[in-house]
Amino acid sequence: MVLWGIAGIALLMAVVALALTRRVARKLEALNQSYWELRYDYTRLRSQVSRLDPAEQDADEPAPAPSQVTFVPLSSMKKKNG
Repeated sequence: MVLWGIAGIALLMAVVALALTRRVARKLEALNQSYWELRYDYTRLRSQVSRLDPAEQDADEPAPAPSQVTFVPLSSMKKKNG
């Protein structure tokens, strides 16, 4: 009889855990959806602002630094015998 009680309690705990997990999964999905909607709106609004005032956008973002990487021909990297 004790084993049936333990099994019943374990089953009840499993059902409660499943319900909580599903609730958290729904909340996470809603939060994820809200995040991507907000990111989309932010990008759309930022592009609208940049079209209204392109000079301000250029002032906010510094010019990219020139690349320090230069072309190195493969012939200069040959192994030297010695």
